[in-house]
Amino acid sequence: MKNWKIKASLFLNYFVFAILLNSVGTVILQVQNNYGISQGSASVLEAFKDFSIAIVSFLLSSYITRIGYKNAMLIALGFITVVCCIMPFTTGFGATKLLFAAVGASFALIKMSVYSTIGLVTKNEKEHISLMNFIESFFMVGILTGYFIFSSFVDNNNPHSTEWLKVYYLLGAISLLAFILLLAAPLDESSIKNQQPTSLAGDFLQMFKLMVSPIVLVFVFCAFFYVLIEQSIMSWLPTFNNKVLLLPAALSIQMASILAGSTALGRFLAGILLKKMNWFLVLASCLVLAAALVLIAIPLAQKVSGEPITGWGNAPVAAFIFPLIGLLIAPIYPAVNSIILSTLPVQKHGAMSGLIIIFSALGGTTGSIITGHIFESYGGQKAFYFSLIPMAILITCLFIFKRLQNKFKAANPGHQ
Repeated sequence: MKNWKIKASLFLNYFVFAILLNSVGTVILQVQNNYGISQGSASVLEAFKDFSIAIVSFLLSSYITRIGYKNAMLIALGFITVVCCIMPFTTGFGATKLLFAAVGASFALIKMSVYSTIGLVTKNEKEHISLMNFIESFFMVGILTGYFIFSSFVDNNNPHSTEWLKVYYLLGAISLLAFILLLAAPLDESSIKNQQPTSLAGDFLQMFKLMVSPIVLVFVFCAFFYVLIEQSIMSWLPTFNNKVLLLPAALSIQMASILAGSTALGRFLAGILLKKMNWFLVLASCLVLAAALVLIAIPLAQKVSGEPITGWGNAPVAAFIFPLIGLLIAPIYPAVNSIILSTLPVQKHGAMSGLIIIFSALGGTTGSIITGHIFESYGGQKAFYFSLIPMAILITCLFIFKRLQNKFKAANPGHQ
């Protein structure tokens, strides 16, 4: 199969960073136990991760073609391998903040490069949206795996133990493997290097020109509010399981994997379903059902018996039902990303990927911080009810996005 080596590399790169990025929910729980950090203070870990993603994306998104997609990914993997090997020797909340800043900066390079490389190794819009969904579904497989990896290093009998930091030795080894695989994978980048702007100012101008396009502007809102919803739930689900449903710490982390697993399944099914159905009908239906699930599942958390929970067998039903929201919201992000990228020529994919990453990062930070403070002030149930507001906004943005897409197609009948 043509390009199989580079495609396999993209999958592994995303897998590594899925574990690192989305360990933030697990680490939020652990720093509360290890360092006595409040829920509101712990929520800033999302900001260290996402602001570093946004800053690096802003500075380098228009410059990524000059670095080269493959070179950028190698730099990110090499850097994070070193950081992971250092992490077990550190202590304190400050070191954890720096870890997520490093992970975020590295992921910015990875995501810009992966999204842009998809355009180089696919032939048409259908192939593009299919590969995008499969890569994003594998990202969720990484998150799912990460929950079990981290929980295996957590000591329920000693909540204050920092032995869980040794997990970063394993993650460093996986990063090194990803680096070696990418190094051996060929990638033809001649199509973007031969047509890049002649100056850095021209590169930034290209990105800002994209921003003023109505379809791109509305897309940015779609990406922002989707990630706000996803991260507000994903980052705080382990804490919800532990503090509200009264699960042990390790089990709280393990059961959060249901969200990642359902999201992975949702994106895999979307890769098939979106080839046959109108994307707006699918995504709008998913959001309506997701809102209904919130209204059904959260009240179940009030029925927790208070008896000791020892494992999956006697966990409350809310711990199983609420994370299934991942199945419903899963198709939204890769679908809208693919649609906006496939409307643009490959030379603009680097700049567009940068915009996707910047506003996704801002959405993630906003959702996590708001949820953390609501959680601390009003409790976990009200914090998750908050997700209904951005869901309503997002479905409105998707409707406008669909109308603008139709206008774009009418104005560019020959564009695929």
